[in-house]
Amino acid sequence: MTLSHIIINGTLARASDAEVIIASYVIAMSLFSIMERLGVLLRNACSALVRDRVSFQAMSMVAVYVVATLMLLSATIAYTPIGTWIFAHIFGAESAMIGQIVDVYQILIIVTFFSAIRCLFQGVIILNRQTKWLTIGMVIRLIGMYLLSLVFIQTGYINAKTGAYIFLFGMMIESLVSFIEGRILVKKMTKKDPAHHIERKSQVFRFYYPLIISSLIIVMVGPVINIFLGRTAEIELAIASYALALSVAQLFLSFFSYTHQIVLTFYKDHPRKVKQFTLMIGFIPTLVLALFCFTPIGPFVVEHVLGANERLMLATLDTLRVFMIMTLVFPFIDYCNGILMVRNQTNSMVISQSSNLLITSIVAVCMTILVPAWNGMIGAMAQSLGMAVELVVLLYIVTRGKRARLMKGKVEGIGV
Repeated sequence: MTLSHIIINGTLARASDAEVIIASYVIAMSLFSIMERLGVLLRNACSALVRDRVSFQAMSMVAVYVVATLMLLSATIAYTPIGTWIFAHIFGAESAMIGQIVDVYQILIIVTFFSAIRCLFQGVIILNRQTKWLTIGMVIRLIGMYLLSLVFIQTGYINAKTGAYIFLFGMMIESLVSFIEGRILVKKMTKKDPAHHIERKSQVFRFYYPLIISSLIIVMVGPVINIFLGRTAEIELAIASYALALSVAQLFLSFFSYTHQIVLTFYKDHPRKVKQFTLMIGFIPTLVLALFCFTPIGPFVVEHVLGANERLMLATLDTLRVFMIMTLVFPFIDYCNGILMVRNQTNSMVISQSSNLLITSIVAVCMTILVPAWNGMIGAMAQSLGMAVELVVLLYIVTRGKRARLMKGKVEGIGV
């Protein structure tokens, strides 16, 4: 999945005014990520709640409400002065960039629709353990995006909208593959599982609502970071190096970003094996990123594959070294979130992700004031420390919940 963003950033990095173009695209994507995140939650909710056609119908109705709301909000931002005000005053974008940012965001509205459809049916695919179709859809998506990027590179048509067009094309492909396979699997489901209690939209909303709140909190991390990067010593370099470094770090994390789905699928039957598996793979992203950052591999890839100039390449590598903290804690955050979803304690995620946003904001403010010349490293440090605190809070909540369940079991045993 993250390769798609590397394809986009690698294409934009070849523009003559690469730093401004990447910065414009990233700012638009920051606001888009807030809207898309609410649609992405359909995947988690579907995996956790759907077991038959009745529960899928309830889930589908919730999806309709979610998509309609997201499209309305996005259109309001994109086609009214509200969007211009948000990008100028909240994100601190320069007046010369705002036109490009708005153009990008208008295209991203369509991406929101296809992303939500994709995630709804991917939930069904994961539920039925047919995850090969996620890989198939992504491979076809990457091929399509790469071919389109080559067209833009050959024609020389590279601006901020170029990234949005490539992203939209890829999302349409992946959405189509997920929809076709998902519909086939839904038709094979039993109409009503007597052991499954999800039948109404209200039941889905009770699970989904805390996820919405927590996600609205956590997706603010990206915009908050970009807002403060807009106040660093070299704005375009800071945002561009942070964007490239984040895309590379997320590439290594992408192999481990479905740990929560593994927990949802297998934890109830095999809790010890899931824990052992998480510990086995959890440290791999940091080791791989260290190899990338401290060997000639990193400079070669950033300069020759992503197409960054020497100045941007050096800034990106400095930022990537800070992101090693994030890669260390992320797999275990995902594991803990999976446990909370299994326990139907999604409201606890509001607390953990609020702590993340709070620490991220504090670190970003302090570093912008004290060391503005750190540029992209400010964003990486703020995001990494925020996630480290989130993990600490999650471990406390999960451990406390486990102790409470054990005590409850002992009391019930005594009562018997």
